[in-house]
Amino acid sequence: MRIGLLGTGNVARALAHGWSAAGHDTLLGSRRPEDRTDLGLPVAGLSETAAHAEVLVNATPGAVSVELLHSIGAPALAGTLLIDVGVGLSDDFTELSHPNSSLGEQIQEAFPLTPVVKTLCTMDSTVMTAPDGLDGPSTVFLSGDDAEAKRTTGRLLTDLGWPASSQLDIGGITTARGQEHFALLFMGIAGGLGAHTFNINVVTRPSA
Repeated sequence: MRIGLLGTGNVARALAHGWSAAGHDTLLGSRRPEDRTDLGLPVAGLSETAAHAEVLVNATPGAVSVELLHSIGAPALAGTLLIDVGVGLSDDFTELSHPNSSLGEQIQEAFPLTPVVKTLCTMDSTVMTAPDGLDGPSTVFLSGDDAEAKRTTGRLLTDLGWPASSQLDIGGITTARGQEHFALLFMGIAGGLGAHTFNINVVTRPSA
């Protein structure tokens, strides 16, 4: 698939490398692509990236994501699956930009013709594309209102190394709040461990 990734930071680059290795055509989108020619990955402007993409990934800082998407324009995004991995946090990582909502919900509300799926925001970029590098299985969550969009996202997660058994659909886009608000606990766990390379696993009772 043609995957456009908005952003050029650690998350966007990790996902671009992961999906490229799986055979997908990836393109990073930047406001200033002429300044990002040293990444070893193809980079274009935001609108060009959106036009290129069958699937668009929001990997921009969550506090500015909606504004950035508006700069591309709703018509350019209509009908394109948007996978949102962003979280809005303050500069000191202690407060959420969307304390009573979620970035995923706000994007879906602002762009109703663009199916939005929230995923991969509960872990560091080092885990997103190498879940088998952890000491055991872990869970990646999916939130969204469009069933087909979630199925496509699930296939792309599989291409990054997440088997179906590790993928948990937790419901509509409103459940993105839980994923994003986990960021505060993530920072606490990271502080306790002294590392960011970890994930959580949903463990249930054994079947009768």
